[in-house]
Amino acid sequence: MLEALHDPAAFAVLGSLLGLFVGSFLNVVIHRLPQMMERDWHAQAAELRGETLAHAERFNLATPRSRCPHCGHLITAVENIPVISYLALRGRCRHCGAGISKRYPIVEGFTALLSGYAAWHFGFGLAAVGALLFIWTLVALAFIDLDTQLLPDDLTLPLLWLGLLFNLGGHFTDLPSAVAGAMAGYLALWSVYWLFKLATGKEGMGYGDFKLLGAIGAWLGWQVLPLTILLSSLVGALVGIALIVFARHGRHVPIPFGPYLAAAGMIALFWGEALTTHYLGAL
Repeated sequence: MLEALHDPAAFAVLGSLLGLFVGSFLNVVIHRLPQMMERDWHAQAAELRGETLAHAERFNLATPRSRCPHCGHLITAVENIPVISYLALRGRCRHCGAGISKRYPIVEGFTALLSGYAAWHFGFGLAAVGALLFIWTLVALAFIDLDTQLLPDDLTLPLLWLGLLFNLGGHFTDLPSAVAGAMAGYLALWSVYWLFKLATGKEGMGYGDFKLLGAIGAWLGWQVLPLTILLSSLVGALVGIALIVFARHGRHVPIPFGPYLAAAGMIALFWGEALTTHYLGAL
C-alpha cells in the first residue's frame, strides 16, 4: 500500500477521490457556517439585551441531516455520493422533483481536480497534506465570500496558524519568511483599506481580506505576496468589468475580493516561485 502511495499517478488518483468526498463536506461548510455565525450573533445580541431565545433545533456541521430545501426530504447516503448521485438523479430531488443546485457537483468536482493535482505535484508526504488543507480551506472561503461577502475567522485564523505550523519544518518556505508573510499580507491590505477610506470615506474591502492574505503569506512566504496581490487584482478587475458590461452588475454593488485572493493563492502554491522569478526577470 505504501509503495502505491509513492507512485505519483496512484497518489494523484487517491487525492482526487479524497477530494470528491471532502468537496461534499465543503458544500455543507459553505451552506451552514454562515448560518451558524448568524445564529450565534443573534444569541449574543439577545444575551446583551437580557433576553432568552426560545430553544432551537441544534444546528452545526453535523446536525441536522441534510434535506431537500423544498420538501424536507432527508438525503440518504445513496443520494449523497459526490457527483455520481447528482448525475443519477439528473439534478433533481428524488422525492419532489425540485432542481438541485449545480453548485454541489461543481464544488465537488473542482475540489477533486485540485486535490489530485496537489497530490501529483507535491508527492506523498507532509507537503501534500499541507497543500490539501490549504486548498480545501480556500475553496470553502471563496464560495462563502461569493454567497455572503464574509470570510469567517473560523476559517481564516486557523488557516494562518496552520501555515506557520507547517513551515516550522520548512515545507513551503522558511519560518522567518512565513512570519514576515503573515504580517506583510495583513498590513498590505490593511493599509489599502485605510488609504481608500481616508480618500473616499467608504470601505473598499473587509477585514477578512486582510486575514486571508496574511494566511496566504504564512503558508507561502512574503516573497509571493506581490504576485498574489497582482493576480487577484487583475482577475478581480477583469471579472468586475465583465459583470458590469455583460451582466449589468451595478457599479456601486460590492464584489467580493476573497475568491480572487483564493485563486491567486492556489496559483502561487503551485507556480509562485517560477512566476515570481519570471516576473522579476521581466522587470
